[in-house]
Amino acid sequence: QVQLVESGGGLVQAGGSLRLSCAASGRTFSRYAMGWFRQAPGKEREFVAALGWSGTVTYYADSVKGRFTISRDNAKNTLYLQMTSLKPEDTAIYYCAADHSIAPPSTDEYDYWGQGTQVTVSS
Repeated sequence: QVQLVESGGGLVQAGGSLRLSCAASGRTFSRYAMGWFRQAPGKEREFVAALGWSGTVTYYADSVKGRFTISRDNAKNTLYLQMTSLKPEDTAIYYCAADHSIAPPSTDEYDYWGQGTQVTVSS
């Protein structure tokens, strides 16, 4: 079992940057595909980015491609999301998720989810 705790959210002006972290418990973090999702008020949860075990292959939603970077440090059991050129439409609660598979699922059917961290981008 994996427990996930997100951090790094906050209030930032448009054009600014934030780095989210997701700390995972357990000794098998390196064997989980990981993803970031977000949910804005009144909207459904949407995919943001994901990567597999090694972190060498990454996947991004079109809306964040070129602005966000997902990465992982298996030695620190931590997943990251570097967000740059933030826009007001990036405002949401950001969740990290883990799936016991080599590659990330093509849907949001991950095995474990964190509680989320709020990101607010002011215009």
